[in-house]
Amino acid sequence: PLPSIFTVTGGGNYCSGGTGVDVSLNGSVVGTDYQLYLGGVAVGSPVAGTGSAISFGMQTAAGTYTAVATNATSMCTNNMNGSVNVGINVLPIAYTVSGGGNYCVGGSGLHVSLSGSNTGVAYQLYLGGATPMGTPIAGTGFGLDFGLQTATGNYTVKATNITTGCVNMMTGSATVGTNPLPNIYAVSSTSSNYCAGGAGVLVALTGSDAGTNYQLYHIGTAVGSPVAGTGAMLNFGLQTTTGTYTVVATASPTGCISNMSGSAVVSLNPVPTAYI
Repeated sequence: PLPSIFTVTGGGNYCSGGTGVDVSLNGSVVGTDYQLYLGGVAVGSPVAGTGSAISFGMQTAAGTYTAVATNATSMCTNNMNGSVNVGINVLPIAYTVSGGGNYCVGGSGLHVSLSGSNTGVAYQLYLGGATPMGTPIAGTGFGLDFGLQTATGNYTVKATNITTGCVNMMTGSATVGTNPLPNIYAVSSTSSNYCAGGAGVLVALTGSDAGTNYQLYHIGTAVGSPVAGTGAMLNFGLQTTTGTYTVVATASPTGCISNMSGSAVVSLNPVPTAYI
Protein backbone atom coordinates (compact mmCIF):
# COMPACT_ATOMS: atom_id res chain seq x y z
CA PRO A 1 0.00 0.00 0.00
CA LEU A 2 1.00 3.62 -0.49
CA PRO A 3 1.69 5.77 2.57
CA SER A 4 -1.40 7.37 4.04
CA ILE A 5 -2.14 10.88 2.88
CA PHE A 6 -1.99 13.76 5.35
CA THR A 7 -2.29 17.50 4.76
CA VAL A 8 0.52 20.04 4.65
CA THR A 9 -0.22 22.95 7.02
CA GLY A 10 1.38 26.17 8.23
CA GLY A 11 3.14 28.67 6.01
CA GLY A 12 2.14 32.28 5.63
CA ASN A 13 4.04 35.54 5.57
CA TYR A 14 6.70 36.75 7.99
CA CYS A 15 8.65 39.99 8.34
CA SER A 16 12.02 40.25 6.64
CA GLY A 17 14.81 39.34 9.04
CA GLY A 18 12.47 37.21 11.17
CA THR A 19 12.74 33.51 12.02
CA GLY A 20 10.32 32.40 9.31
CA VAL A 21 7.09 30.39 9.63
CA ASP A 22 6.44 26.77 10.55
CA VAL A 23 5.50 24.18 7.93
CA SER A 24 3.90 21.02 9.31
CA LEU A 25 1.96 17.86 8.42
CA ASN A 26 -1.29 17.21 10.27
CA GLY A 27 -0.46 13.54 10.79
CA SER A 28 2.16 10.83 10.22
CA VAL A 29 2.73 7.10 10.49
CA VAL A 30 5.58 5.31 12.27
CA GLY A 31 7.86 3.64 9.72
CA THR A 32 7.26 6.35 7.12
CA ASP A 33 9.63 9.20 6.33
CA TYR A 34 8.35 12.60 5.19
CA GLN A 35 10.38 14.88 2.93
CA LEU A 36 9.60 18.59 2.58
CA TYR A 37 10.02 20.19 -0.86
CA LEU A 38 10.26 23.81 -1.99
CA GLY A 39 9.40 24.20 -5.64
CA GLY A 40 10.30 20.55 -6.21
CA VAL A 41 13.68 20.78 -4.40
CA ALA A 42 14.16 18.84 -1.16
CA VAL A 43 14.46 20.99 1.94
CA GLY A 44 16.51 19.50 4.76
CA SER A 45 16.42 15.82 5.69
CA PRO A 46 13.35 13.55 5.85
CA VAL A 47 11.40 13.59 9.11
CA ALA A 48 10.43 10.22 10.59
CA GLY A 49 6.74 9.65 11.27
CA THR A 50 5.64 9.59 14.91
CA GLY A 51 2.02 8.55 14.67
CA SER A 52 0.91 12.16 15.11
CA ALA A 53 1.43 15.55 13.51
CA ILE A 54 5.03 16.49 12.66
CA SER A 55 6.80 19.79 12.03
CA PHE A 56 9.36 20.47 9.35
CA GLY A 57 10.57 23.48 11.35
CA MET A 58 10.70 27.19 10.60
CA GLN A 59 11.07 27.97 6.92
CA THR A 60 12.51 31.29 5.69
CA ALA A 61 12.76 30.77 1.91
CA ALA A 62 9.79 32.17 0.01
CA GLY A 63 7.82 29.84 -2.23
CA THR A 64 5.43 26.87 -2.31
CA TYR A 65 6.08 23.91 0.00
CA THR A 66 4.88 20.33 -0.54
CA ALA A 67 5.67 17.02 1.16
CA VAL A 68 6.23 13.44 -0.02
CA ALA A 69 5.93 10.36 2.21
CA THR A 70 8.14 7.26 1.72
CA ASN A 71 7.52 3.93 3.43
CA ALA A 72 10.88 3.04 4.97
CA THR A 73 10.40 -0.68 4.25
CA SER A 74 8.63 -0.89 0.89
CA MET A 75 9.97 2.46 -0.42
CA CYS A 76 6.50 3.20 -1.75
CA THR A 77 5.91 6.94 -1.98
CA ASN A 78 2.89 9.20 -1.95
CA ASN A 79 2.40 12.94 -2.30
CA MET A 80 0.83 14.56 0.70
CA ASN A 81 -2.28 16.61 0.26
CA GLY A 82 -2.10 20.34 -0.47
CA SER A 83 0.71 22.83 -0.17
CA VAL A 84 1.51 26.04 1.71
CA ASN A 85 3.13 29.26 0.64
CA VAL A 86 5.77 31.18 2.55
CA GLY A 87 6.13 34.89 1.80
CA ILE A 88 8.34 37.67 3.13
CA ASN A 89 6.92 41.06 4.13
CA VAL A 90 9.35 43.91 3.70
CA LEU A 91 10.18 46.09 6.69
CA PRO A 92 9.26 49.78 6.74
CA ILE A 93 11.89 51.91 5.01
CA ALA A 94 14.41 53.33 7.44
CA TYR A 95 14.51 57.13 7.48
CA THR A 96 16.79 59.34 9.58
CA VAL A 97 15.90 60.87 12.94
CA SER A 98 17.08 64.47 13.31
CA GLY A 99 16.68 67.51 15.52
CA GLY A 100 17.33 67.81 19.22
CA GLY A 101 20.16 69.79 20.79
CA ASN A 102 20.20 71.89 23.96
CA TYR A 103 17.68 74.51 25.03
CA CYS A 104 17.58 76.96 27.91
CA VAL A 105 15.91 75.86 31.14
CA GLY A 106 12.28 77.00 31.10
CA GLY A 107 12.19 77.15 27.29
CA SER A 108 9.72 75.47 24.95
CA GLY A 109 12.02 72.58 24.02
CA LEU A 110 13.34 71.39 20.65
CA HIS A 111 11.85 69.69 17.60
CA VAL A 112 12.55 66.03 16.78
CA SER A 113 11.92 65.08 13.14
CA LEU A 114 12.09 62.22 10.66
CA SER A 115 13.53 62.73 7.18
CA GLY A 116 10.72 60.82 5.43
CA SER A 117 7.70 58.56 5.91
CA ASN A 118 5.34 56.23 4.01
CA THR A 119 1.57 55.98 3.98
CA GLY A 120 0.28 52.88 5.71
CA VAL A 121 3.08 53.06 8.28
CA ALA A 122 2.79 54.45 11.83
CA TYR A 123 5.81 56.13 13.46
CA GLN A 124 6.25 56.13 17.25
CA LEU A 125 8.71 58.41 19.04
CA TYR A 126 10.53 56.90 22.04
CA LEU A 127 12.60 58.45 24.83
CA GLY A 128 15.43 56.30 26.09
CA GLY A 129 14.36 53.50 23.77
CA ALA A 130 11.48 52.42 26.02
CA THR A 131 9.15 55.30 26.85
CA PRO A 132 6.68 56.22 24.07
CA MET A 133 6.25 59.97 23.65
CA GLY A 134 2.74 60.81 22.56
CA THR A 135 0.80 58.69 20.09
CA PRO A 136 2.05 57.21 16.79
CA ILE A 137 2.01 59.52 13.78
CA ALA A 138 0.70 58.22 10.45
CA GLY A 139 3.13 58.41 7.52
CA THR A 140 2.36 60.99 4.85
CA GLY A 141 4.96 60.29 2.17
CA PHE A 142 6.95 63.27 3.46
CA GLY A 143 9.10 64.09 6.48
CA LEU A 144 7.49 64.08 9.93
CA ASP A 145 7.77 66.50 12.85
CA PHE A 146 7.14 65.03 16.32
CA GLY A 147 6.88 68.51 17.81
CA LEU A 148 8.76 70.26 20.60
CA GLN A 149 10.30 67.89 23.14
CA THR A 150 11.26 69.13 26.60
CA ALA A 151 12.27 65.90 28.38
CA THR A 152 16.04 65.43 28.30
CA GLY A 153 17.47 62.23 26.84
CA ASN A 154 17.92 60.27 23.63
CA TYR A 155 15.03 60.04 21.15
CA THR A 156 14.52 57.23 18.63
CA VAL A 157 11.67 56.29 16.27
CA LYS A 158 10.07 52.89 15.51
CA ALA A 159 7.99 52.37 12.38
CA THR A 160 5.19 49.78 12.18
CA ASN A 161 3.48 48.69 8.97
CA ILE A 162 -0.23 48.92 9.83
CA THR A 163 -1.18 45.98 7.57
CA THR A 164 1.61 43.46 8.16
CA GLY A 165 2.70 44.50 11.66
CA CYS A 166 6.34 44.51 10.54
CA VAL A 167 8.48 46.95 12.51
CA ASN A 168 11.78 48.66 11.86
CA MET A 169 13.86 51.13 13.83
CA MET A 170 14.65 54.35 12.06
CA THR A 171 18.32 55.27 11.71
CA GLY A 172 20.06 57.64 14.07
CA SER A 173 18.67 59.46 17.08
CA ALA A 174 18.26 62.96 18.51
CA THR A 175 19.44 64.04 21.94
CA VAL A 176 17.71 66.80 23.89
CA GLY A 177 19.51 68.54 26.75
CA THR A 178 19.18 71.74 28.75
CA ASN A 179 21.47 74.71 29.33
CA PRO A 180 21.32 76.44 32.73
CA LEU A 181 20.24 80.06 33.02
CA PRO A 182 22.68 82.68 34.31
CA ASN A 183 22.78 83.06 38.08
CA ILE A 184 20.65 85.90 39.42
CA TYR A 185 22.30 88.82 41.23
CA ALA A 186 20.76 92.03 42.57
CA VAL A 187 20.88 95.44 40.93
CA SER A 188 22.03 98.14 43.35
CA SER A 189 22.91 101.83 43.42
CA THR A 190 24.84 104.21 45.69
CA SER A 191 21.68 106.29 46.17
CA SER A 192 18.53 107.08 44.28
CA ASN A 193 18.94 110.86 44.01
CA TYR A 194 21.61 113.23 42.84
CA CYS A 195 21.75 116.98 42.61
CA ALA A 196 21.31 118.79 39.33
CA GLY A 197 24.67 119.31 37.71
CA GLY A 198 26.14 116.43 39.71
CA ALA A 199 27.95 113.33 38.46
CA GLY A 200 24.91 111.05 38.69
CA VAL A 201 24.16 107.81 40.55
CA LEU A 202 26.40 104.75 40.43
CA VAL A 203 24.47 101.61 39.26
CA ALA A 204 26.02 98.21 40.01
CA LEU A 205 25.36 94.48 40.24
CA THR A 206 26.14 92.62 43.46
CA GLY A 207 27.85 89.76 41.62
CA SER A 208 28.70 88.31 38.20
CA ASP A 209 30.06 85.17 36.52
CA ALA A 210 32.83 84.74 33.98
CA GLY A 211 31.42 83.74 30.58
CA THR A 212 28.28 85.82 31.11
CA ASN A 213 27.59 89.29 29.71
CA TYR A 214 25.47 91.83 31.58
CA GLN A 215 23.48 94.54 29.80
CA LEU A 216 22.15 97.61 31.62
CA TYR A 217 18.69 98.85 30.54
CA HIS A 218 16.93 102.16 31.18
CA ILE A 219 13.17 101.68 30.94
CA GLY A 220 13.71 98.86 28.39
CA THR A 221 16.40 100.62 26.33
CA ALA A 222 19.96 99.32 26.38
CA VAL A 223 22.48 101.64 27.97
CA GLY A 224 25.99 101.31 26.63
CA SER A 225 27.57 97.96 25.74
CA PRO A 226 27.29 94.68 27.66
CA VAL A 227 29.78 94.24 30.49
CA ALA A 228 31.60 90.90 30.78
CA GLY A 229 31.26 89.10 34.08
CA THR A 230 34.34 88.86 36.27
CA GLY A 231 33.23 86.60 39.12
CA ALA A 232 32.84 89.68 41.30
CA MET A 233 30.65 92.78 41.60
CA LEU A 234 30.06 94.79 38.39
CA ASN A 235 29.98 98.56 38.05
CA PHE A 236 27.89 100.12 35.24
CA GLY A 237 29.16 103.61 36.00
CA LEU A 238 27.42 106.84 36.93
CA GLN A 239 23.96 107.28 35.40
CA THR A 240 22.45 110.72 35.01
CA THR A 241 19.24 109.99 33.09
CA THR A 242 16.34 109.73 35.51
CA GLY A 243 14.23 106.58 35.57
CA THR A 244 14.41 102.89 36.41
CA TYR A 245 17.46 100.78 35.56
CA THR A 246 17.48 96.97 35.21
CA VAL A 247 20.05 94.37 34.10
CA VAL A 248 19.76 91.32 31.84
CA ALA A 249 22.43 88.58 31.84
CA THR A 250 23.25 86.49 28.74
CA ALA A 251 25.34 83.32 29.05
CA SER A 252 27.98 82.70 26.39
CA PRO A 253 27.89 80.68 24.17
CA THR A 254 24.43 79.23 24.96
CA GLY A 255 22.58 82.54 24.71
CA CYS A 256 20.45 81.73 27.76
CA ILE A 257 19.23 84.86 29.53
CA SER A 258 18.07 85.83 33.02
CA ASN A 259 16.69 89.06 34.38
CA MET A 260 18.65 90.23 37.37
CA SER A 261 16.64 90.89 40.52
CA GLY A 262 15.54 94.34 41.59
CA SER A 263 16.24 97.66 39.93
CA ALA A 264 17.84 101.02 40.58
CA VAL A 265 15.90 104.28 40.35
CA VAL A 266 17.72 107.50 39.48
CA SER A 267 16.05 110.79 40.46
CA LEU A 268 17.22 114.36 40.04
CA ASN A 269 17.11 116.83 42.95
CA PRO A 270 17.07 120.51 42.01
CA VAL A 271 19.68 122.81 43.54
CA PRO A 272 18.51 125.71 45.76
CA THR A 273 17.32 128.78 43.88
CA ALA A 274 20.04 131.43 43.68
CA TYR A 275 19.22 134.80 45.21
CA ILE A 276 21.33 137.97 45.31
